Amino acid sequence: MRRTSLKNEKCPVARSLDVVGDWWTLLIVRDALKGARRFNEFQKSLGCAKNILSTRLRGMVEAGILEVRAASDGGTHSEYHLTASGEQLQVVLVALRQWGEQNLFGHGEPMMVAVDAKKRQRLQRLQLSTNDGRGLGPADIHVEEGAAVVETASTHARKDAARATPKSSAASKRHVRTGKLS
Repeated sequence: MRRTSLKNEKCPVARSLDVVGDWWTLLIVRDALKGARRFNEFQKSLGCAKNILSTRLRGMVEAGILEVRAASDGGTHSEYHLTASGEQLQVVLVALRQWGEQNLFGHGEPMMVAVDAKKRQRLQRLQLSTNDGRGLGPADIHVEEGAAVVETASTHARKDAARATPKSSAASKRHVRTGKLS
């Protein structure tokens, strides 16, 4: 069966799924976030056929999720590194992970747990919120037509600088610390 392209849809969810909608792609991003760089590292971790992995990696490079670099050890093999766009998928994976933790595991069942790298504490659950910090549930969100707002490198730099600047209000500190989605 031939897959229908969603790349021209108005819906950002549909366009996103056109790029990352198969499980291999998100598992490759997961492994890249854990430090995998080389084809054989991805193949060993995922256990998928080489032709499937090769096709997915090529597609992820074309989509701007991964980039190919010369091997960091000077070897002849290339390495795959996440681009800024690819790194942004970490939030998607954390949301998917937290959904799976809550809905697919029984109490006390062994599972892989995501923790803060410095303090080894579990991540706080992601929550949707407004810009002023008010929590949102499914009934609070309405989708309507609008125009895309594409952030450039300079807007990312300004946001990063603003995040690095100490905030005075407790609500602002909580928003930065918890990494809530807004």
